[in-house]
Amino acid sequence: MKLKTALVVLAVGLATVGCSANSKDGVDGGRTAATATERPDAGTSWQNYTAEENNGYSDRVFFAYDRFDLDDDARSTIRAWASWLRAHPDARILVEGHTDERGTREYNLGLGAKRAAAVRDQLIALGVDAARIQTISYGKERPAVAGENESAYQQNRRGVARPSGGGA
Repeated sequence: MKLKTALVVLAVGLATVGCSANSKDGVDGGRTAATATERPDAGTSWQNYTAEENNGYSDRVFFAYDRFDLDDDARSTIRAWASWLRAHPDARILVEGHTDERGTREYNLGLGAKRAAAVRDQLIALGVDAARIQTISYGKERPAVAGENESAYQQNRRGVARPSGGGA
């Protein structure tokens, strides 16, 4: 009987922990759940929508060293981009893939292309028509920040969204 009671208490405790494990006090990647799914007004410009001081979003996502997979913050930002694109059906988007300066030019162009494609694929998965998305890789040719240190490298490993037409 004691074992049965202990198992019930353990199961209830695990269920309680499991329900709250994915939440940070109602915050998803630093943004409230409502903000992450909120549809922007059709009159909201891209510059206004991606101004971090307005809602925490940006026109760029960042990648780990030598990686092209999207982390949770990147996916959250791309969800916001998809919402903006749904509110602006005439807009198109160019996704740029960038790398830090380490590695050969050819390798970094390939890695930048994979980063841009990862962003494109996520936008498509979120319902954005593939015909509205273009990708380009700049590799290490257009750094956002000059410098040969980890801080500069982190800021240069990025994907950048540049919309055109339809409210951009």
